[in-house]
Amino acid sequence: MKLITDKAKAAEVLEIAKEEYRYRDDKIGGMTDEDVEDYYSCTLCQSYAPDHVCIVTPQRLGLCGAYTWLDCKASYQIDEHGPNEPVIKGETLDAEKGQWKNINSYIEVKSNGNLKKFNAYSILEDPMTSCGCFECIAAIVPEANGVMIVDRDFLGMTPVGMTFSTLAGQIGGGIQTPGFVGIGKVYISSPKFISAEGGQQRIVWMTKQLKDEVEERLKPQLEKMGMADLFDRIATEEDAEDPEALVEYLSKVGHPALAMESLF
Repeated sequence: MKLITDKAKAAEVLEIAKEEYRYRDDKIGGMTDEDVEDYYSCTLCQSYAPDHVCIVTPQRLGLCGAYTWLDCKASYQIDEHGPNEPVIKGETLDAEKGQWKNINSYIEVKSNGNLKKFNAYSILEDPMTSCGCFECIAAIVPEANGVMIVDRDFLGMTPVGMTFSTLAGQIGGGIQTPGFVGIGKVYISSPKFISAEGGQQRIVWMTKQLKDEVEERLKPQLEKMGMADLFDRIATEEDAEDPEALVEYLSKVGHPALAMESLF
């Protein structure tokens, strides 16, 4: 391990790292969840979240952002007894919400019987459990009929009245919390992002730093959805910090979430 304390040199190395991760994420960019018969599990976080089981698919990377489907596949090939193993998804129980018979059976065993099922593409109904090392937290904002996303680097208040650390304490540890879910940053631009509830058009608020970071990937996805101008309508902490101000801002810019079917 090499520690770099010089800010300028660290910035240079950071750019190299970002480019490597960008290459990794692009490699899997053309794959879909329907292309494969097996997904991969990750139980690396069970040391502190014993009931949590991450199921990694081509279009939904691990909550920590460190494991894509290809990463898990490589990990299993290196060590078959490690934290990642293939799970044949089997019969599809709900294609829209992302639920499969074999996946349910697997997570029930691996969660010590505490988790019976989950939906990979839903934030409201039986969402995936969250460990604690997630890059971001997505949460329903009832007043705005949409979701907000906060990253762990943001220390301020969010429109749901909780900071990242408070949210993490509420949903972490391997529990299933409808309306809240831990996610990796790349998942925000995935076609499967909470697709059961309408996908990216439900995003009403993000921290500015996160919004800038995901812009390169999120904008092309919005263009594919025919909503190229939606990116600029997503609020940040500079526009609103409470639900009342958020709804006012969304109304002013004409955000589509306000006209969508009610989440409840």
